[in-house]
Amino acid sequence: MAVLVDSNVFIEVERRGLRLGVLADIAREPEAALSSITASELLVGFYRAEVSQRRTNRETFLEDVFRLIPVLPFDLTVARVHARLSAHLTDAGSRIGAHDLIIAATAVAHEYAVLTENVRDFERVPGLVVRRPQWP
Repeated sequence: MAVLVDSNVFIEVERRGLRLGVLADIAREPEAALSSITASELLVGFYRAEVSQRRTNRETFLEDVFRLIPVLPFDLTVARVHARLSAHLTDAGSRIGAHDLIIAATAVAHEYAVLTENVRDFERVPGLVVRRPQWP
């Protein structure tokens, strides 16, 4: 099953100085994508980098991410899944963060698992397969 990679995984890859090719190993899956909201979260990190060298390094890293890994949009199909999941989680008293819900809806709509360090929140989403990275 392909994986939708959460921003915390990309942040950890960058922090550890790993190459993006490690994603296939840590996900145990060669096919990966990211949601459009994850792309935005990563870009916020770029714009908030205060040290110019860090900003330059982060820009290079992100451009590699965006060149190598497809970004799945928040379209009407995902919006329908998002609305259904939001209603379900609200009714169950088990809401998750707004961005995480968009990531979960994108994964469910495309039949992807989510690769994340935030297993606790994502596990609450019905029908979502959640995986934790297996770091080298």
